Amino acid sequence: MKRLLITGIGGSAALGFVKSLKDSPEDFYIIGCDSNKYYLERAKANEKYLIPPCSDKNYQKILEEIIKITNPDFIYSQTDVEIEKLSELRHLFDKYKVKYFWPNKQTVKICMNKYLSYKAWSKAGLKLPKTFLINSPTDLKKAFKELGSPLWIREIKGAFGKGSLPVSSFEEAKIWIDVRKGWGNFTAAEMLQPEKMVTWQSIWYKGGLVVAQSRKRLYWEFANRVPSGVTGLTGTGVTIRDSQVDKISQKAILAIDKKPHGIFSVDLTYDKDNIPNPTEINIGRFFTTHYFFTKAGLNMPYIFIKIGLEGKLIKIKNKINPLTPGLAWIRGLDFEPVLTDLKKINHHQMIINELLKNKKQ
Repeated sequence: MKRLLITGIGGSAALGFVKSLKDSPEDFYIIGCDSNKYYLERAKANEKYLIPPCSDKNYQKILEEIIKITNPDFIYSQTDVEIEKLSELRHLFDKYKVKYFWPNKQTVKICMNKYLSYKAWSKAGLKLPKTFLINSPTDLKKAFKELGSPLWIREIKGAFGKGSLPVSSFEEAKIWIDVRKGWGNFTAAEMLQPEKMVTWQSIWYKGGLVVAQSRKRLYWEFANRVPSGVTGLTGTGVTIRDSQVDKISQKAILAIDKKPHGIFSVDLTYDKDNIPNPTEINIGRFFTTHYFFTKAGLNMPYIFIKIGLEGKLIKIKNKINPLTPGLAWIRGLDFEPVLTDLKKINHHQMIINELLKNKKQ
């Protein structure tokens, strides 16, 4: 039985990853690590270890001791901050013959920085919202002068819409950046349609596409609880097939890495012309609700682990959007997600419409 070391094991995304592996035809021994003692308790693992945050000076030392004790075959993480850290510790895993399946270090660095990603995409000629790096109030004034109002400001690093806010005035934006101590760590961009977003989740092996699946987000869960309306928590996601999304996503990935290797999850937001613009690539990990695809019949974590462990390509016949369009994954706080489809969801509204129609008659 192969032994997998998973960091950030107690997070929602990691829970979905482990569920996917448990739904696979093979058994895996799960060694889980988390820096949050409460999250660690809810994790599903054969062994659990509390570790310090990856910013802690003892992180590497403790992780190495855990590797010595547990002797894992493979390491994986579902959190951006740890992927960035672990990417720099490849020598440690090579030393103990622990396999990993990540893009190269430079690709990880670029994808972890939204402004560096923007620069790569701009150079490649992709359709993008014009974006400024905000180092000072002068940069912010320039952004408003050239782009007008409103603007979309956000931090260049971090997940779940970190620091994002639509702003209508220089004063509003300045206060937000001041509060976040974010000068030099924020961008300002033209407003897109934040309510209209898709994700193109893919696995690549040595430059070749293994499999990719698109998902449209219908709404953000708890959108009314945050100023930006973007929480990073998908409420309901729906499978789609869109050749334009497929083409742009691949172009966005290849603009950053000519030989993609590992997981590349492209987030795209539509502009006023209804063209999807890439806004970031979640690198080295699956998006939080990837268990949706597993339940629908596409177990991407298992495919990923098999390739990572065996070091060879798995050929999939229908490698782009193999899932039926219109499948829906409804999720939220404190209830199990529900797999359904748009036809069933809309059926209830059709009944009400029919009743109202009969009443008028």
